[in-house]
Amino acid sequence: MDPSIIGILGFVGMMVLIVMGVPIGFAMLTTAAVGFFAVGESNFAETQFSITFFDQGTSFVFVAVPLYFMMGQLVQRTNIAFDLYECVYRWLGRLPGGLAISSVVACAGFGAVSGGSVTAVATMGPMCIPAMRRYNYDDALATGSISAAGTLGILIPPSIIMVGYGILTETSIGALFIAGIIPGILMTIGYSATIAARCMINPELGPIGEKFSTREKVVSLTKVLPVFLTFIVVIGGIYAGIFTPTEAAGVGVLALLIIALVMRRLNWTNFRESLLKSVHTSAMIFIIIIGGHMMGKFVVLTGLTEGVIGWITAADFSPLTVMLMISLLYIALGMVLDVWGMLILTIPFTLPIIMNLGYDPIWYGVYAVIMAELALITPPVGINVYVMAKMAPDVPLNRIFNGVAPFFIFTLILVAAITLFPDIAMWLPRTAGMG
Repeated sequence: MDPSIIGILGFVGMMVLIVMGVPIGFAMLTTAAVGFFAVGESNFAETQFSITFFDQGTSFVFVAVPLYFMMGQLVQRTNIAFDLYECVYRWLGRLPGGLAISSVVACAGFGAVSGGSVTAVATMGPMCIPAMRRYNYDDALATGSISAAGTLGILIPPSIIMVGYGILTETSIGALFIAGIIPGILMTIGYSATIAARCMINPELGPIGEKFSTREKVVSLTKVLPVFLTFIVVIGGIYAGIFTPTEAAGVGVLALLIIALVMRRLNWTNFRESLLKSVHTSAMIFIIIIGGHMMGKFVVLTGLTEGVIGWITAADFSPLTVMLMISLLYIALGMVLDVWGMLILTIPFTLPIIMNLGYDPIWYGVYAVIMAELALITPPVGINVYVMAKMAPDVPLNRIFNGVAPFFIFTLILVAAITLFPDIAMWLPRTAGMG
């Protein structure tokens, strides 16, 4: 049988396994194993599995994954995230839709020391929703703003998704982190401006919040110091070349442990829970990344990617047309797959196409992560929306999806902007000598 046909059948079979409920990491490993046996010999399949598991399992970069998860868990369980929201609320609460804007900025700050998305929604939801309800905020705006803002955690560095992308594509994780800063800031500003504009048009959506004195605002700045200092140490250290992203993760965990001890918020219980949750989640990510590596090797072996590149070349599509096609593919996949599944499945196919068009893999990492953000708020999967539904069980699911729609649209605008002007993402890495 023609290898490309085996590749297509393998991809279809993998999708069937995923739809049946098989975890995506195991679905990819199973597909790759069967595919290797079909294309090569049994010894070849065994060799590929042995090499991949050993190489990836002993990779120093992999150490960063549980450490960045640990940072997020410590921020959540020691109430540093609550302090962050309290500070932002005092400064921005009097704006139109100020409480919702405060939630967006607080989620961005949480993402700057956690690298996660679902955790941001689960952490900020119980804090922000009650405050917005006291001021009679529209349910769709309140829940939608937090669901969408949670996605900032996988774009603003340090990002676990970017670590996975870097491992999978052998791209500099430090450069990916730095490249995500400006798009992350723009997305935070854009989400906030979207809320402010809607509430200026219709003030009943989001009334202004409580008034605080200048002294109260200034004093509250001390509450943001743990997040600010940790971010500066981690990302500043990477940007300056003082340490690698993996070393930065260790420094970040140490910094948060010291801060939590000084604040007398660290005890054995929350330390143990943070550690166990980080290890559990990291094990799942390891299987997914290794499965992605195996699937990538299988795709290369069958020549499927080369066939797609050849077809695009023969059709003489423009780079913007190809990017539009890929964007539509990501939006469609976001309706049925989660973030990791979408990226791991598409990167082996799309990255060679992107590089063939002359795009930088660092830029594509930022683009792919932004598109993955949409999967977190796209129906019917939209995991951030379902997490928010648990935080606000009295709000119908369709209301939450309606609430994220304006943010979905702004995200697409940002995607168009970085596609037309790649320097939005690439300027900072180049200044650091990474791009």
